[in-house]
Amino acid sequence: MTNDLDKYLNLLSEIKGRTIVIGNLDIQGSKRVHDVHIEFVCLQIRKILELIAFGSLVSNIKIYSKEYEKFSKFWNAELMLKDMGKININFYQKPLVQKKSEIEGVENDLSSLSEDKYLTINEFVKVYNKCGAILHSDNPYGSQIDYIYYRRNIPIWLEKIRMLLNTHEIQLIDDDTLYLMQMGSRKQSPSCTRFEKV
Repeated sequence: MTNDLDKYLNLLSEIKGRTIVIGNLDIQGSKRVHDVHIEFVCLQIRKILELIAFGSLVSNIKIYSKEYEKFSKFWNAELMLKDMGKININFYQKPLVQKKSEIEGVENDLSSLSEDKYLTINEFVKVYNKCGAILHSDNPYGSQIDYIYYRRNIPIWLEKIRMLLNTHEIQLIDDDTLYLMQMGSRKQSPSCTRFEKV
């Protein structure tokens, strides 16, 4: 299991690196931002979503590989999520929020985040498809890419992805352990804390 968790943490580190690169681009504040920057950011978001899907895969790889021998050839995150859901209904990351605890001896309490704050599975699929659509050149006879739509929605998507991953729990099949994943500050590496059931 440790090796699978290490792989999961590596995926979170890659996601973090890609979000830092995106954060270095000012896609809203300047009129001089070229549409290519929007396309680049959409490519990064799509890759981030694929990494999230692969995270669900590596954290449940043993049970998943028993059902699907060709998991290593999967590349479509939308289809991968559907297949993961058939095996483990709790495969998707569960975002949590930390609040200072009022209980003596307890530093923080964890509670669930409301669905309007983070990227849900349904939104995942929508954003994944939207970011894929912009990666193709416009058909001169078809509808044109609405770059204003992307400029407006990219910050919303990124914030919802951040809230999904910032502090989250992953659920493994037939495992009562709570795996608390934290992305950490900009300079920190993502971490995992295990909580055994008492």
